[in-house]
Amino acid sequence: MAEQGKRGTTPVREIRELARRFSEAEIENCIHHQLDAGNNPCAPDESAKEAMAVLAKAEYVRQLMEEPGYSLSQAIRELGRRIRQVQQYGSPQEG
Repeated sequence: MAEQGKRGTTPVREIRELARRFSEAEIENCIHHQLDAGNNPCAPDESAKEAMAVLAKAEYVRQLMEEPGYSLSQAIRELGRRIRQVQQYGSPQEG
């Protein structure tokens, strides 16, 4: 099982590893495979719920790395900032 974050909600080590190993498109394919087949090659040891959460976060991190050019560490920090923002204020509204 993946190592959990401080509050037991975000397995940062696993997210970091997935974002490092796979492209955004490969992570997207793993998400679709998880939805369609119930398993995926990116995070095969996770339950469906855990795999989807980790894959979605890894995809966001990888997207930041590929598009705006964040480093892996910067992208992980941005993910953490976004998670804290949603926990504190709820989902951001499109404007």
